[in-house]
Amino acid sequence: MEIGLVGCTKSKREQAAQPADLYMASAFFSKAREYVETNHDRWYVLSAKHRLLQPFGPSIEPYNETLTGARVARKREWAETVYDQLEETGLLDDSNRLVFHAGRDYYTELLPLLEDTPVDVETPTDGLQFGETLAWYNEQL
Repeated sequence: MEIGLVGCTKSKREQAAQPADLYMASAFFSKAREYVETNHDRWYVLSAKHRLLQPFGPSIEPYNETLTGARVARKREWAETVYDQLEETGLLDDSNRLVFHAGRDYYTELLPLLEDTPVDVETPTDGLQFGETLAWYNEQL
């Protein structure tokens, strides 16, 4: 099963919403959501504040927190929590592929934790600038 993991974005709606809708003010999130809903079996949101979120789970309030520019210790702590959540939800078995649709800050510290699991990992837009990433999604959709 392919599982898309979409990074949260700075742009958010002004009122509480389900994670799938909270970040829709962002061009990146809109494109990534469209891509994962079309190309993956399931998807989740990687939130700097709330960690791993089911896209159609409970509504959450807008927040102003990011991993971009955060200290390595903060990113490691975040990654360990996300790893535990991935494990608890049964997403780390050998039949799954985790596909990251997020900036490096949202997977750099998580990838080493995933090395000893049987899950496949993919980062299709790794190394692309923002405009290049949007172009990649436009080409794929």
